[in-house]
Amino acid sequence: MIMHIQFDNTYARELEGTYVPWQPTKVPSPKLLRLNTNLGVQLNLSMEVLNSPMGSAILSGNEIPAGAMPIAQAYAGHQFGNFAPQLGDGRALLLGEVLGEDGRRRDLAFKGSGPTPFSRGGDGKAAVGPVLREYLIGEFMHAMGIPTTRALAAVWTGEPVFRERPLPGAILTRVAASHLRIGTFEFFAAREEPHQVQRLVDYAIRRHDPQLTDHPHQYQEWFRAVADRQASLVARWMLVGFIHGVMNTDNTTISGETIDYGPCAFMEAYDPHAVFSSIDSQGRYAYHNQPHILRWNLARLAEAIAPLMNTVSGKPVVDPLVEVLETFPARYHDYWLTGLRKKLGLSTSEQGDDALAEEWLALLHTQGADYTLAWRYLADAAEGNVRPLQAMFHEPSVLSLWLKRWRMRLDRECPAVHSTESSC
Repeated sequence: MIMHIQFDNTYARELEGTYVPWQPTKVPSPKLLRLNTNLGVQLNLSMEVLNSPMGSAILSGNEIPAGAMPIAQAYAGHQFGNFAPQLGDGRALLLGEVLGEDGRRRDLAFKGSGPTPFSRGGDGKAAVGPVLREYLIGEFMHAMGIPTTRALAAVWTGEPVFRERPLPGAILTRVAASHLRIGTFEFFAAREEPHQVQRLVDYAIRRHDPQLTDHPHQYQEWFRAVADRQASLVARWMLVGFIHGVMNTDNTTISGETIDYGPCAFMEAYDPHAVFSSIDSQGRYAYHNQPHILRWNLARLAEAIAPLMNTVSGKPVVDPLVEVLETFPARYHDYWLTGLRKKLGLSTSEQGDDALAEEWLALLHTQGADYTLAWRYLADAAEGNVRPLQAMFHEPSVLSLWLKRWRMRLDRECPAVHSTESSC
């Protein structure tokens, strides 16, 4: 049985010098744990083959399909605010790129496929638990309409991974619009190789923003597009109570997809200062801080691409990049408020909607209410059943005052509806 995958490896072909060709480490006894059939069909892959022993061999890296060009990508990154000039794919390999049935290009990459030249002494492997966790959370995010990398498959390797104790090993096959990160550009900017930075930006434009190819100000408009995607992404995180945990620049994609489900969580009791990373003792990546950190990360990208801007008197004109950064908070707020209006059942906008939303969130915080369940029970309250929501509050009276204002706002959505047990 032969597996035919139509690879078109533009990154490897066009960006020589930004990666190291490498092969995955063979594993003793690969066994398919989970295959994402719907995603595989979208990628024009044979589910019959992938469900076979040959598929397990391919998805573990024991067999490399014809046309694949496995590479370890080079990148740097600011980790918890500190710059690491060389990180790279320490336990990952980009197998190649495929075109889906929708014509979109996507990366196929292994995670946990063994050490690479960027491993920095690590074993390059992954355990079953984190692999299945990334598979599950990525699929949930996708189902919620939040841009994300996804998992095509999880494969048991048949060998242990040694951490605090021996754990069963596994390999994840990750699918992404691309694996270009802010840290990718930082790597070459730190090495003072602006020609490589320009090659990367030109490639990113061709791949993610082809409409800007002939734009007279393509670099600043590309930066604006990246910032806009990230503003939308982080707003969606905030709307579902998602805490990334490691918003380093090497975990911030150019495509606007969520990447790296290591230490992350969905908030339970609403707390803007909630942190989900055992090493984030200062709360740098706390829930409420995520929009600010994203802007900080974008500033690092602006620094990396600044030499590509038009020059006056021999110096880059960076004002357009600064303008994007200065307007980022307002752009993020627009996405966030638009999403909150939808969650509140509002289809129109009024002055004061942001205050109504902020009062609701403040109530959840002071009352220690579960973030997800509160929104769910608010939908019941819209239909007249307020008891489940009231049961979450220590002081139901403060909830009643807010509910009265909320229902008055809903009435202005559809004046013909006068019952407090209905909404439009």
